[in-house]
Amino acid sequence: MLHLTFRQLSVFEAVSRNLSFSRAAQELHLTQPAVSMQIKQLEENVGTSLFEQLGKKIYLTEAGHELYHYSRVIAQQLNEAEAVLSELKGLKRGKLKISVASTANYFAPQLLATFTQRFPTVTVSLDVTNRQALLLQLANNEMDMAVMGQPPDGLNLVAESFMENPLVVIAPVHHALTRKKAIPLARLADETFLMREEGSGTRIAMERYFETHGIKIQSGMEMSSTEAIKQAVQAGLGLGVVSLNTVELELEAKRLKVLDVEGLPIRRHWYIVHRKDKRLSASAQAFKNFLLDEAATLMGAART
Repeated sequence: MLHLTFRQLSVFEAVSRNLSFSRAAQELHLTQPAVSMQIKQLEENVGTSLFEQLGKKIYLTEAGHELYHYSRVIAQQLNEAEAVLSELKGLKRGKLKISVASTANYFAPQLLATFTQRFPTVTVSLDVTNRQALLLQLANNEMDMAVMGQPPDGLNLVAESFMENPLVVIAPVHHALTRKKAIPLARLADETFLMREEGSGTRIAMERYFETHGIKIQSGMEMSSTEAIKQAVQAGLGLGVVSLNTVELELEAKRLKVLDVEGLPIRRHWYIVHRKDKRLSASAQAFKNFLLDEAATLMGAART
């Protein structure tokens, strides 16, 4: 039977995540010898080495990789327990860890600002990342919830839509098609499109839509952010498909135009997503309710 302490596991988790005794010591506000001692005691308890050193770098052993997986799960469950117990004791504080798709970052800070004004004692941590990283974070239970476009099937997730996410075709202001009305969708086959990276939710929706309508589009450059797409379209390198939520400033400043294409925009939604087995804290539940009840209205008001 293993005789481990929570202290040893928390120190081990920090060293494993950082692959550094010194960085783990700084994070935990401990001395490096204290961290080394905890790891030594842990290795004695499990009866095998958890780290190996090659040159100046340390690496997890096979046993270390296995224990790291369990240490993360235990740490997450303890954090959830702490949040639930704090709320049961009536403490008026909380923590909220949110991850959002990079395209959602154009409106997420505005919504979070309103939420934190109403709940000033809630500490919010916001991570902005791409779709693939979001899915990995959900799989590893690394955040309370995520804001993203169309969620995937088969990952045991709860996903609820809270706001429309229309995808539009953008062009430089002097492009010939900006003067056309009701452009046939097939006409876009003659244009070059600037694409998001493989795995992007916007790209998946775009390719699926054109494929459904039997149109093969010409792909130009591939870019890793919506901001890069917008800049490249302004420079005349091609057309782009982006969320309407991401181009409001450029449209207002007349730096870009949305093309009037038959059948567009592509109708999508923004979703609030969390694991089905996630026990939401009061803070997380309050944020979820806030998005479902008010986000669409608030963002509609912000655009008028």
